[in-house]
Amino acid sequence: MSLRLFNSLSRQVEPFVPLTPGQVRMYVCGMTIYDLCHVGHARMMMAFDVVQRWLRASGLQVTYVRNITDIDDKIIRRAVERGITIRQLTEEMAQAMHEDIAALGIEPPTHEPRATEYVPQMLSLIGRLEARGLAYRASNGDVNYAVRKFDGYGKLSGKSLDQLRAGERVAVDDGKQDPLDFVLWKSAKAEEPADAKYPSPFGEGRPGWHIECSAMSCALLGEQFDIHGGGLDLQFPHHENEIAQSEGATGKRFVNYWLHNGFVNVDNEKMSKSLGNFFTIRDVLKKYDGETIRFFMLRTHYRSPFNYSDAGLDDARSGLRRLYTALDAVSDVPDAPVDWSAPASVRFKAAMDEDFNTPVALAVLFELAAELNRGGSLEVAQQLKALGAVLGLLQQPPKAYLQGGAGAAGLDAAAIEALIAQRADAKKARDFAGADRIRDELAAQGVVLKDGPQGTTWVKA
Repeated sequence: MSLRLFNSLSRQVEPFVPLTPGQVRMYVCGMTIYDLCHVGHARMMMAFDVVQRWLRASGLQVTYVRNITDIDDKIIRRAVERGITIRQLTEEMAQAMHEDIAALGIEPPTHEPRATEYVPQMLSLIGRLEARGLAYRASNGDVNYAVRKFDGYGKLSGKSLDQLRAGERVAVDDGKQDPLDFVLWKSAKAEEPADAKYPSPFGEGRPGWHIECSAMSCALLGEQFDIHGGGLDLQFPHHENEIAQSEGATGKRFVNYWLHNGFVNVDNEKMSKSLGNFFTIRDVLKKYDGETIRFFMLRTHYRSPFNYSDAGLDDARSGLRRLYTALDAVSDVPDAPVDWSAPASVRFKAAMDEDFNTPVALAVLFELAAELNRGGSLEVAQQLKALGAVLGLLQQPPKAYLQGGAGAAGLDAAAIEALIAQRADAKKARDFAGADRIRDELAAQGVVLKDGPQGTTWVKA
């Protein structure tokens, strides 16, 4: 294969060689579903949606696993606050997540395991670690991982044990033998609801966060697989701990390639609730359509910091409209497979093969649009549409996209067509001032008219 990707483990770009020729097994850490997904979640899921799309476009058979964490301190607290069961909360939030990411064109993974479905596998893995002397039962009832007993801890984050500190979602407990140790099984607390407690050989409780992904990935992909992905914030401690758990239990190399997407900033500041610059996907979808948001994210390389702003989204919307406008000039563009021997396709493939470089791939789409605007052929339009499809773009009828949502002032399509008819009548009556007035009124409301041999059409400004 010609695909090269940046491996966080080696800290360099490497040729991609699957463990099994022609097949790829990929695991990505998904959502902890206690609330609506935000822009940072969208960025992560978009990054790996593009990865799996390109792997498939390259002719590989992909098994893509993206998990759901449905048992966690935050989930328990939120369910108690709302007076509902954990299952009621997680079902509601999972449905909302699926609706939101579908609006962005993010495809479902092959498997979407939930942590609560894999508790037996987690307990089995903890038992193996205890048998190997890597896990111990603490005085407070928890089962912890003994980090200093695993050679190689820190190889993903690139730090020595003395540089590292325990990083957990919950406070460090006194039951630990070392501050770096992390919890594998959390002993149940009396005040926790019954549906937060599971029976185990270690006593009633629930799994720690890190063990979930080791158990689910190994159960669905095997003890060794090709790609593991997630946000850069998960590199340490979560992914470091996954390596320690999985390799500690099996004695085998866990994953060959580690991929991490960059952080999200808002107007060049880190996104956080405390700064008041925190946006859910639903917040953004109220102002911008899903394909515009998708296009906006693809303009930044997945490993680079992503800067969210309304100005950036407005610019992305203009850019996407330029592509659709070019397609709109060609009537009825039928679907066609990508001609990978065509010069534009060769450039597109070279960009995507170099660590999924979507900004350069998008530049190729604009080259094709420019060729169409100069009077390009139907074949060029088909190529533009086909390459767009690889990235999840340009699959709507151009007219439908360009007219989407009608005018800024809320005019619907029927009202716009009625005004266009009135303008045509005014022109026939040689009332050119009246015709211009209608054009200007529509323009003021975000509707642009285009006069042509076949009559007048319109698009949103």
